[in-house]
Amino acid sequence: MAVLILKNTRTEGPGTIGEFLSREGIPFHVAELELGDSPPPLEAFSTLVMLGGPMGVYEMASYPHLQISSRVAREAINREMKILGICLGAQVLAHCLGADVYPGHEKEIGWHHIELTGDGLKDHRMRKLAVHPAVRDFWRKFRMFHWHGDTFDLPLGATRLARSALYDNQAFRYGDRVYGFQFHPEVTREMISAWIDGLPEADRMRRATEQFYDEYAGRALNFYRSFFREP
Repeated sequence: MAVLILKNTRTEGPGTIGEFLSREGIPFHVAELELGDSPPPLEAFSTLVMLGGPMGVYEMASYPHLQISSRVAREAINREMKILGICLGAQVLAHCLGADVYPGHEKEIGWHHIELTGDGLKDHRMRKLAVHPAVRDFWRKFRMFHWHGDTFDLPLGATRLARSALYDNQAFRYGDRVYGFQFHPEVTREMISAWIDGLPEADRMRRATEQFYDEYAGRALNFYRSFFREP
């Protein structure tokens, strides 16, 4: 039941995913691809998590470790492992499934709504994300933290689960075990603070983080319980 986590850059770690796995006693291994780590054989793992990064899938010639990330993703898909790709990780998944990845028309940074599609409303794991952690009611539209400039086409055979005002493809599922999220469910308060440091809108984003973080973290926890604990 072990989890393999691929880091594509040193500044984007597993965050609340790592905290959840540690608390639940689920073994995991983090491979620092940008620092030259070689991912271990997938035979020892049931689940793959692929994290974000500032580079683009179309820049593989400049970032050879993305070729490693893509190779591992393809093998995991072929093995029918459970996979969660976040931001760049979702873009790598889309690429491996034959879709185009390219710069978007506008950067999406900060706390923005995602809205579940009709298929997203039917997906039991997305429904966990949609349940408010305090009052336990169900929200079709809710805020997640975003930090991306690239986007991707929906892979052939994939199901669109969520969209935002700027981008149609915020979440997708391929088969029953592969999920791609353009948004960041995993960020901690500390990660957000480090990412936004120096931005002109940093103070506004810090206030928004204080307002939205607890709800967001509870939603992410609901999803983790379903994704990592259920078959």
